[in-house]
Amino acid sequence: MSAETNADAIAAADAADAATPSTREQRWRMVLGSEAQDSCGALGAGLSPLDAALAALYEPTGPGCLSRRGGRGGSAPNVARWLGDIRKYFPASVVQVMQRDALQRLDLRQMLLEKEMLEGIQPDVHMVANLVSLSGVIPAETKETARLVVRRVVEELMRKLEEPMRSAVTGALDRARRTRRPRHAEIDWNRTIRANLKHWQPEYNTIIPQQLIGYGRKSRRPQREITLCIDQSGSMAASVVYSSIFGAVMASLPAVATRLVVFDTAVVDMTEQLDDPVDLLFGVQLGGGTDIHGAVAYCQGLIREPRNSILVLISDLYEGGVEAKLLVRAQELVEAGVQFIVLLALSDEGRPAYDQSLAAKLAALGVPSFACTPDAFPGLMAAAIRRDDVNQWAAVNGLVPTRAEG
Repeated sequence: MSAETNADAIAAADAADAATPSTREQRWRMVLGSEAQDSCGALGAGLSPLDAALAALYEPTGPGCLSRRGGRGGSAPNVARWLGDIRKYFPASVVQVMQRDALQRLDLRQMLLEKEMLEGIQPDVHMVANLVSLSGVIPAETKETARLVVRRVVEELMRKLEEPMRSAVTGALDRARRTRRPRHAEIDWNRTIRANLKHWQPEYNTIIPQQLIGYGRKSRRPQREITLCIDQSGSMAASVVYSSIFGAVMASLPAVATRLVVFDTAVVDMTEQLDDPVDLLFGVQLGGGTDIHGAVAYCQGLIREPRNSILVLISDLYEGGVEAKLLVRAQELVEAGVQFIVLLALSDEGRPAYDQSLAAKLAALGVPSFACTPDAFPGLMAAAIRRDDVNQWAAVNGLVPTRAEG
C-alpha cells in the first residue's frame, strides 16, 4: 500500500465495526499491507475481512484485486462483492473515500455504469459529480438508478443547507429593507426603544423617540437579482452540485430573482430547471473548454437593476477566451454598481489550483475572489445582500481573499 493511502487505511481500520487492531504491530500490518506480514505478524481472523477489502483496492496485483487489467468480465463480480464488503466493515465517511480511490486508481467506471453496482454505492457529492459526468454514456437500464442515487444526495444536502440559506437571505433582506421613516404599523418598537434610550425623560417617565426604526412595506417585486455563473469544466464538478442546490433554494424565495448559468465554451441558461436540481444536474455537461468572458457577457445582459444585482462567478479562472475583454467587462459591472464576486470553488476541498494572476487583476478592479465552503455560502450571500465589504467578511470567516497585484 502506498504512503498516500496510509491515513485512509488507519481511519478505516480504527473505525471498522467488525474489529479494530489491538496492537501496534497489527495496526502497522493493516497500514502497510501483506508485504509487512513477516515483520508485523499475521492478523487474527476478525481482521482478515477488513484487510482483504483494503488489499483489493490498495494492492491491485494481489488476490481479490479489483484491477481490470485482465479484462472486465472477471472483475465485475469482484467489484460488486467489494462494494458490499466495505459498506459492512467501514463507516460511511471511509466508504466514500475508498470508492473515490477505486474510481481514480483503477478506473472502475463500471461502478457507475452497472445497475447492480450502482445500487451498492454509498452516494456522496463526488459520486454525484462522477454520475453527472458520465450521464451521456450510462446505459438506459441504469439511468433510473443513477437518478435515484443523485436524488438521495440532493435531498440530503437540501435538508442540511436549505434552512441556513433561507434564513440568511431573508434575514439580510429584512435588514436591508429597514427604514428610518416607517409608518406607524411598521415601527420596530424594540429597536426604536434601544436606539432612543439616551432620550429618556425622567419627569415624564418615558422615552421621547427622536429616531424611529422599522421596516418598509414589502415590495411585490424581487429586491435583489442574483446570478450564479458556473464553470462546468471537470475540475469544478463538486461546485456545480452545490451551486445547483443553493440556486434551487434561492429560486424558491420570491424576494430574490435567481438565475443559474453554466458554461464551458458555450453558455447555457439553466434557470428554468431550478425547480428540480436533479434535472438540472443531468442537464449539465461537465468537461470541455472555458470561455469566462462569454459567460460574464451573457450574465451582464440579464441584469436589469445593477445596484440591486449580485453576480457570483464560480470558476478557477483559467480563461480560454480573451482575458483583456473579461477585465473590461468586470470593470463595467463594478462601475455600474453590480456586486461581482468570484468563488474559486464552492466545495469542501478548500482553495483549488487557479489562475492567480487573473484573480489578482480582478481584485484590483474590486472583484473579490476566494474559495468558499458550502457551510459558509449562506453567510456570504447575506453579506452581499446587505452590501457589506465582502473581502472583510471573507477574512473574518477564515476565507483568504486574493490580493491585488502590486
